[in-house]
Amino acid sequence: MQRIDHPLLSPSLGSHKTLTSFHFGKAGSGLKIYIQASLHAEELPGMLVAYHLRPLLEAAEAAGQVVGEVVLVPVSNPIGLSQRLDHKPMGRFELDSSENFNRNYPDFAKAVLPALTDKLGADPAANVRMVRQAMAAHLASLKPATELQSLRQTLLGLAFDADIVLDLHCDCEGVMHFYCEESCWPQLAPIAHFMGSQAILLAKDSGGGPIDEALSGTWWRLAEALKHQGLDHPLPQGCCTTTIELRGELDVTHAYAMQDARSIFSYLEHLGVLATGNTPAVPAALCQPTPLAGSETLRATGSGVVVYAAQPGQTMKTGELVAEVINPLDGVAERVLAGVDGVFYARILNRYVTAGCEVGKIAGATPFRTGSLLGN
Repeated sequence: MQRIDHPLLSPSLGSHKTLTSFHFGKAGSGLKIYIQASLHAEELPGMLVAYHLRPLLEAAEAAGQVVGEVVLVPVSNPIGLSQRLDHKPMGRFELDSSENFNRNYPDFAKAVLPALTDKLGADPAANVRMVRQAMAAHLASLKPATELQSLRQTLLGLAFDADIVLDLHCDCEGVMHFYCEESCWPQLAPIAHFMGSQAILLAKDSGGGPIDEALSGTWWRLAEALKHQGLDHPLPQGCCTTTIELRGELDVTHAYAMQDARSIFSYLEHLGVLATGNTPAVPAALCQPTPLAGSETLRATGSGVVVYAAQPGQTMKTGELVAEVINPLDGVAERVLAGVDGVFYARILNRYVTAGCEVGKIAGATPFRTGSLLGN
């Protein structure tokens, strides 16, 4: 194992943060898997999963069982991890810019297309290598002006040439669920099954520029752009990414983390990146994928205390009671009802809402939303 500490741009005199990555196996010897945790820094389950995954990878490497490369970043957002306000963690948005740490990543396809159209050919593998070289050159040309920009550039530099990217997050309260681009789903279905996902949200482009889609979206965007130009250059999906929501913020237990680490380890065995002699059977799916555009975000029309009638993971029917919002001043209980059939996969952690606040999410099977599909 190799540990690398990557210095970030200093935001102020006397202040300096680093991003740490752990590298297993040998670069260029096979598939590259990139795993990062807690880009939204208050979402802690991924850090604990990384803690339990690391010794498994160390043992596999010591036994000569790592075929390819695995890069593990247990703390992918040291900036957000250090932000606290009135004793509360503030790890989703950078305080200096108010930017979401998992938004506004660059459009690689747009950046590298001009350098590729005259170079790609009939060999898919050679085309993948050429795209990655163009991505590397583009990243090297960037000159970060802020600490946040340097964090984004560093994370992309570690992940851009990975075949598989696993981005470990969690919701406020929820069950295990996945966000995945449509072009990546066939390749990533096994890990959702290994991890027991109870909702799988698919989109071609969810909007907002999260890091996972900046990486996987490069490939289908380039393929579409080449086709639009009438160029018949075969280009596989060179990077498949998924955001794994490890239940809720308070689900930080050794039992869950060890279970999840072992599931990721089994997936790496399934891929052949870990040649342990064990080929685990892919478990049966606990759910079918549904479109992210079919996910209903339930909101309160008034303010008050939230009392849930439904539990995360519960299958809802349209019109069923999800929660009540209690206004003790007027003696009113607003009923929040399911607007679609589907799994109630996430809900908020706080129990007081103001008018218009989100209450929870249901994974519906019929698309009805357009535009940017992710929250803030």
